[in-house]
Amino acid sequence: MQDHPVLDQVILGYSPMTDRQSAVVGTRLTVFPDRPDVTPDAAALLAALDTAWPAAEGQAADAKQRAPLLLNIAGEALLQAVMAANPGRHRLLEVPAFMAGDTANVALLQALQAQGVALLIKGRPLAPLPPQVLACFTHAVLELGDDRRLQVPPTPGGRPVTSVYAGIRTSADAQLAFERGAIGVLGWPHDDPVPAAGNRNKVGSDVSVVMELIQGVDAELPVARLEATLKRDPALGFRLMRYLNSPAFGLSVEINSFGHALMLLGHERLKRWLVLLLASASKEARARPLLHCAVRRGLVMEELVRPQQDRDLSGEMFICGVFSLLDRLLQQPFDELLSSVPVPERVQQALRGDGGPHLPYLDLVRAIEAESVFDIRACTEGLFLSPGEVNRALLTALRTARSLD
Repeated sequence: MQDHPVLDQVILGYSPMTDRQSAVVGTRLTVFPDRPDVTPDAAALLAALDTAWPAAEGQAADAKQRAPLLLNIAGEALLQAVMAANPGRHRLLEVPAFMAGDTANVALLQALQAQGVALLIKGRPLAPLPPQVLACFTHAVLELGDDRRLQVPPTPGGRPVTSVYAGIRTSADAQLAFERGAIGVLGWPHDDPVPAAGNRNKVGSDVSVVMELIQGVDAELPVARLEATLKRDPALGFRLMRYLNSPAFGLSVEINSFGHALMLLGHERLKRWLVLLLASASKEARARPLLHCAVRRGLVMEELVRPQQDRDLSGEMFICGVFSLLDRLLQQPFDELLSSVPVPERVQQALRGDGGPHLPYLDLVRAIEAESVFDIRACTEGLFLSPGEVNRALLTALRTARSLD
């Protein structure tokens, strides 16, 4: 990633925006100034974010590539600077209700709306907003704990301000938000109950095929035996080829068979993509946000240790991140899953929460997902990393993950 010194001056967290069908339709990036007495350069910050979300993609015809970036700037001075710098039409910008209600900001809000910048009002105004101010906003970002509906009149053109609920931690939270009329939710359903032992009825046959392939690649079985296993599930073979031929993989030739893939990639790199396939094996719609998270966890953890130039460590970090939600994706507890999925001992320690060298990295990624600046800072310092190193790893991983979606 191109060097952007401004990334040393902020702390980043992120979460997905999910619709009623459990499809991930956007990403919320929360930006905290690292020091309250220093306001980072807003134009430089926006340029840094363009490395992961290029402006050109905002006008792409493919709806998948137009999944928006929601910017949540957690600092009034920095937010004012970003608004003045024009955040661009390819981003959605959250504006706290107290700033929307400040008459000093009316002209700037109207100017941004005229430039085509989508604005979201965050929180509930203490007093009704004037129609000309309300007209600047397309959505309201509310916390689930606020039991009242957002009582606002439609804009002068008759367009209502729709709601997006933040702070979602369980599937029940998401369901409640949609029952209240939300068009989307922000957060991760990580706090759903852990599946009970013996709950095997929701695991499909393709999962056993992928597990068998991972074991076969790990044991370096002959290609013919591995191909015979893959042929038991043609749909799975198609998905594997799609992953291997994706732009993120960076191959100069098209892979057209499992044997070809193994010849070009070797056992370790191919195992990486089988891990992704295993994580995506759940067919349930509600698993989509978990899969979205699992892939990004693996890529972020891999990027965090990339400077160490240790291939084995990078591979373990990737597997650890992707598999960290496997119990919820496949509806089996880790004690059962790890008996049938071959993973290194250090990965098993982290997945079980038993310590080990990988667990602090997993804790850091969880803090980033929770958008908790205090936890992010504590985990970063515990790993002797700088905010800039973490931010660069995060943006690189998010850029790579979007090419795989």
